[in-house]
Amino acid sequence: MTEIEKTLLAHEVRPTAMRILIYKFMAKKNRAIALTEIENAFVKSDRATLSRTIRTFEEKGIVHQIDDGTGVPKYALCETGCNCEVEQDLHIHFHCNNCDETICLTDHKIPHINLPEGYLAENVNLVVKGICEKCNA
Repeated sequence: MTEIEKTLLAHEVRPTAMRILIYKFMAKKNRAIALTEIENAFVKSDRATLSRTIRTFEEKGIVHQIDDGTGVPKYALCETGCNCEVEQDLHIHFHCNNCDETICLTDHKIPHINLPEGYLAENVNLVVKGICEKCNA
């Protein structure tokens, strides 16, 4: 059994061939990607299957969705041990204004924000926009 299969099973996701391929594709990219990029990479696959796979990955905590301000949701693989919890697993995202890539800066956590009494945070998103290290070289 491969590491990808173990990861999927650990998240209670059946490791079908398509799910394994999508996971591998996302792992190779090492950045957040839009659903259209996945669709373009798997042109012979049914778009509904690809969309359902990403939705399942998100529901099971395998990927997280990023709103980087472009109007197109992006998805990135969660790091090992991530539960996508607002209190402890949130990190900064960086969107490059030059190459349009969005990456997770998992070593840079978003600090806990104390909300007023009665408020409940369901999602926190911090996107830093600028020029990435590749474009700045």
